Amino acid sequence: MKIVVAPASFKGSYPASEVAGMMERAIHATDPSIDVIKLPVSDGGEGFADCFLSRFGGVKVSTLALDPRGRPIPSYYALLPDGTAVVELAATAGLHLAGDTPDPSTATTFGVGTLILQAAERGCREIIVGLGGSATNDAGCGLASAIGVRFLDIDGKPFIPVGETLDKIAAIDRSGIPPMLQELPIRIACDVTNPLSGVSGAASVFARQKGADDTMIAMLDRQLRSYSALLLHQYRFDAEFPGAGAAGGTTVALRFFLDAEIERGIDTVLEMLGFDAAMDDAAFVFTGEGKLDRQSLGGKAVAGIARRALAKDVPCVAFAGRIEDLEVSDYPPGLTKAIALFEAALPLPDAISATPKRLKEAIEQLLKHRKPKKTS
Repeated sequence: MKIVVAPASFKGSYPASEVAGMMERAIHATDPSIDVIKLPVSDGGEGFADCFLSRFGGVKVSTLALDPRGRPIPSYYALLPDGTAVVELAATAGLHLAGDTPDPSTATTFGVGTLILQAAERGCREIIVGLGGSATNDAGCGLASAIGVRFLDIDGKPFIPVGETLDKIAAIDRSGIPPMLQELPIRIACDVTNPLSGVSGAASVFARQKGADDTMIAMLDRQLRSYSALLLHQYRFDAEFPGAGAAGGTTVALRFFLDAEIERGIDTVLEMLGFDAAMDDAAFVFTGEGKLDRQSLGGKAVAGIARRALAKDVPCVAFAGRIEDLEVSDYPPGLTKAIALFEAALPLPDAISATPKRLKEAIEQLLKHRKPKKTS
């Protein structure tokens, strides 16, 4: 029997690679003869670079870059054996780097641009940028500044815009972008389809989880609207495309300045990892993430994996620390079963310490008492 284990990270506790290892050990504790294929995944956020490194090998290139508050921190990007560079926005502009009082009105994506530029200078053949888990709402203007773009105010003075100063942009000078970066294929992996501004935009939907209150959310959305209007009227660029709201509008910068192509994050990962072929003759696919809720029905990892499992007629089981506001009728197509490790919320340290044991128990119970059943 073969089982494919393809979990995403349990955010704040375990990276996807560790969860995959826990699943493998639990399976082998039940039956050591089971063939386990480990494919830890990411939908573009936390663990994006590591899921490729664990599959293909390569180099995690260490460097210094600015965090969301503009402070230098150790960061990295992945360089795969085929010359592809993988840049993970969360490694420099992630919410977990913003401290106890995150502020999306001043947070910057400058560090992300630093990684992109360094990867290009190293001679990579293409760059994949994973968006997710950002602390920012600067429409990627920090990123753009790092790669040579100059934003000018009404007096012609250059500055680096942040979420609260987008309306100060009067003109944009793109002449400083290195030609080798302009010619490099760049792919964006993200898991949202929101526009840049408005009721479904970056600020309205995502800024609260980054530390914004109602007043700040309204201000940030006005700033995004102003920038969107500037791009449309002065540069004939429509910034309200599906996915423009990803990572506080970072997708806009990547498309406008670097002509990047946008892709669904989980599909990009699964295709590159060879996930469909790995499922051949599998009895189960095990996936999971820290919390499973209705948000997981969109472009997130669990939904993307379940959809592909359905196409291969392989039962898909998701394990989550918590399952909230989710009925069986809400399951994405292809999800056979969802199992919560904890029925009630626990303090994070307690949940972290108990997760390996609870995951092992859940998998052992599933394998001992249930035969693989094909999805319909």
